[in-house]
Amino acid sequence: MQTSSASLPPEIADYKLDESVGYLMSRARSALANNITQHSMAELGITSTQASVLFMLATGRCTAAVDLARDYGIDASAVTRLIDRLEKRGLLLRSRSAEDRRVVKLGLTDEGYALAARMPAIFQQAIDTMTTGFTPAETDVLRNLLRRMLQNAGANCKHQPQD
Repeated sequence: MQTSSASLPPEIADYKLDESVGYLMSRARSALANNITQHSMAELGITSTQASVLFMLATGRCTAAVDLARDYGIDASAVTRLIDRLEKRGLLLRSRSAEDRRVVKLGLTDEGYALAARMPAIFQQAIDTMTTGFTPAETDVLRNLLRRMLQNAGANCKHQPQD
């Protein structure tokens, strides 16, 4: 059913979606994920989310399913399905924590590490595509604004300057 803009309430009709920071960020995030998935599927046979999870595990930033759920803002069942697929592909292994048997630790297999090692080039290629024409100073401003937004949202965002 098509609705004409004349029949919309002013809260909807007057809202400039294309000027919304949230909408633009969401579209940019989707475009980035699609770009990464296109390359990671062609080169490695995994999605951008799977690639990112492997990389997070490889760096030690995340070591358990609960860490992944928190970092990605997704529910535990979605993380479990993601881990199941990666484990079935032989890219990661689960093991019970010695300190707390309720905690399942995640570790990469040799193949998982090999794929994770290829991800920075794919990540960088996608970012380079999306920031074509940006000066280094503009890229720095973007990075710093995104960090500030994450801090404002209460997200754990460690500042690690790029050399």
